[in-house]
Amino acid sequence: MHHDALSTPNWQLSERARKLTSSAIRELLKVVERPEVISFAGGLPSPATFPVAEIRAAADRILRDTPTAALQYSPTEGYLPLREWIAARHSQPGAEVDPSRVLITTGSQQALDLLGKVLVDPGSRVLVETPTYLGALQSFSLYEPEYVSLPTDEHGLQPELLTQEMTQGARLLYAQPNFQNPTGRRLPLERRRALADLATRSPWPVIEDDPYGALCYGSDPLPTLFSMAPQHIVYLGSFSKVLAPGLRVGYLIAPPGLHFKLVQAKQASDLHTPSLNQQIVHQVVHQGFLDHHVPRVRELYKHQCEAMLAALKRTMPAGVKWNRPEGGMFIWLNLPAGVDSAELLRAALDANVAFVPGAPFYANAADAAQASGTLRLSFVTVPEERINAGVERLATLIAARLT
Repeated sequence: MHHDALSTPNWQLSERARKLTSSAIRELLKVVERPEVISFAGGLPSPATFPVAEIRAAADRILRDTPTAALQYSPTEGYLPLREWIAARHSQPGAEVDPSRVLITTGSQQALDLLGKVLVDPGSRVLVETPTYLGALQSFSLYEPEYVSLPTDEHGLQPELLTQEMTQGARLLYAQPNFQNPTGRRLPLERRRALADLATRSPWPVIEDDPYGALCYGSDPLPTLFSMAPQHIVYLGSFSKVLAPGLRVGYLIAPPGLHFKLVQAKQASDLHTPSLNQQIVHQVVHQGFLDHHVPRVRELYKHQCEAMLAALKRTMPAGVKWNRPEGGMFIWLNLPAGVDSAELLRAALDANVAFVPGAPFYANAADAAQASGTLRLSFVTVPEERINAGVERLATLIAARLT
């Protein structure tokens, strides 16, 4: 068939669609599917952690005992027993969370999209960390905000440096306090208190996106922002990193007025998250499975992280700096002056190693330009001997650019 017969007719696209760009990561993942590539690029959980037997047993039980409810349409808000389980997990004595505030979403990525829809108008200000999660930027960008990059250091967001001028007219502040994607940073306790306090005094919500909170490597978990100011924080959680991302089950907890608007937006988007998937998640978690499963995931990730940190220490030339994550899936590298991570990536792909350059994680072009010497490494899906080989290749390429 002639190629032109398959080409798209010249239809008028929306302004919104014309501004869409494909993420650097999506383009990269096409390349890294080649088996010979050692990929530190994808932010994917390790398949070794997927509880396949438990998920299969749960699906069998549901399809045997209650197939109709699992295969039928269900409420937009989500499967009530799962919402009750989530509410109980985020409740504290004297600060119970009502299940009516929980909305099940199709991954926490959908929660970001719904929040953009409901809170952001063209030109309204969205406050973000520097750098921040690329998927959040993609979601919010559809609603054409003006991004304000907030000051950060190696411990994350610096609430004490936020000025009235920065936050004036904001619609939301988006934060990932636990093991942030891309930097792996964890926000210290006193900054959490300051940020929660700011939320209680501000006419806009803080969005606490917490997909990695369960993945801390030993030190005790820090309290969520949500636990400090539950009426002023919108909390986003996910089962992607503790069960399996293919289920696409996430959730948000929001105050009643905002919750109702998010339910309306979700109804227009997909009616509800798949009933069967929600019931599978509930079947698997409701009797305490995560209490012994998550520590195993943590152990594996901690081992992988230590292997990568040891390889970096052993091979990287002077002038390369990196953080020591206390959890999560990512290490953030700062390259010596004059080494550009986008150019390095081209050379790395020729040497069959992949990573994500830092610039796409910055909301504003001025910040991205200064971030040309940064990159993100993910360690959880790569066996130790390939970590060693991949880091060594990268070190060799960086050293060659310093001579």
